[in-house]
Amino acid sequence: MWELTKSFRFEAAHALPGTTLGEASEEIHGHSFRAEVSIRGMPDPATGMVLDLGLLERSMTDVRKMLDHKLLNKVDALGPPTLENLSRFIWEKVQHAGHVTRVSVHRDSCNESCTYFGPQS
Repeated sequence: MWELTKSFRFEAAHALPGTTLGEASEEIHGHSFRAEVSIRGMPDPATGMVLDLGLLERSMTDVRKMLDHKLLNKVDALGPPTLENLSRFIWEKVQHAGHVTRVSVHRDSCNESCTYFGPQS
C-alpha cells in the first residue's frame, strides 16, 4: 500500500468572532495556508502510479481558485473559516480524484494545522 501526498498553497483572509483568541481574530486578517491531500492505493501495473497526478492537480487547482486571495467568511459551503472547516471543504472538493485518505491544512505562521480523515460511518 502506498500513500501519495500533494500540496498547494493559498493566501486568504478571515475573521473569527466569538473566540478566546482576542480582538485581533475578530477583525479581518490574513494568513498563508498550505493544504496537503493524501491518496492511498496500489500502483497501477501499467503506469506504475497510484494515481495520475494530473487528475489530482486539476482538482487541487479548482479548489485553490475558490480559496486563494478570498475572504473565507464569504466562501459558500465553508461555514466558519476554521482549519477544521477548511480541511473538510478541501476534502469534499477533491475526493473524486482518487481514494483520499486525509487532507491537512497548515497555518505555519501560527504553528497550527488540522487534518480531516473523511466522514465517519
